[in-house]
Amino acid sequence: MGRVADLLGAVAAAAEEGGEGLALRPEDRALLLEGWSDSDIDDALSLVQDSLMLGELVEAADTLTERLMALLSAFADAEAFEQARRDGGRVPLEVIAHLARNLDWLDEVLSVYRDDPGPERSGFEALRARLAEAGIEAELAADRDGNGEPPD
Repeated sequence: MGRVADLLGAVAAAAEEGGEGLALRPEDRALLLEGWSDSDIDDALSLVQDSLMLGELVEAADTLTERLMALLSAFADAEAFEQARRDGGRVPLEVIAHLARNLDWLDEVLSVYRDDPGPERSGFEALRARLAEAGIEAELAADRDGNGEPPD
C-alpha cells in the first residue's frame, strides 16, 4: 500500500490543471513510467482528480448548507411558520419541510468531512420541531410511499 501512496503523492505533486482536468507533463509521466504502467499512472491521476473534486464539492455543499440553515431558521418563528402553513407565504410549508429534511441529511454527511463543528443549528432545530408538531413530515413521507404509510 505504501508504494501506491507514493505514486498518488508523486502524481498529485506533478499534476497540473489541463483542458480536461489534471494532466502530467510528458517529462513527469516519463519519470513515473520507470516504475509504473500507463494505466497505473492514469488511475492515480483519476484518483487525485476525484479527490480534488470531492474537496470542492464538500466546500460548496458546506457553504450552501450553512446558508440554507440560516434561511430556513427564519421559519422557526411562530408567525412566519403559521403564515407559511396558512397560505403558503412565499415558500409553501411542504417545500420548507422537504428542504429541511434533505438539508439535515446533507449536514450529517458533511460532518464526516468537516474540521469544524458546522453551522449553528438552534433555529433550524426549532423549525424541525415545528414541522414535526404540525405533522408535515409524516404527511410528506406518506405521500412519497404512495400507500399512506411512512416508508421504513
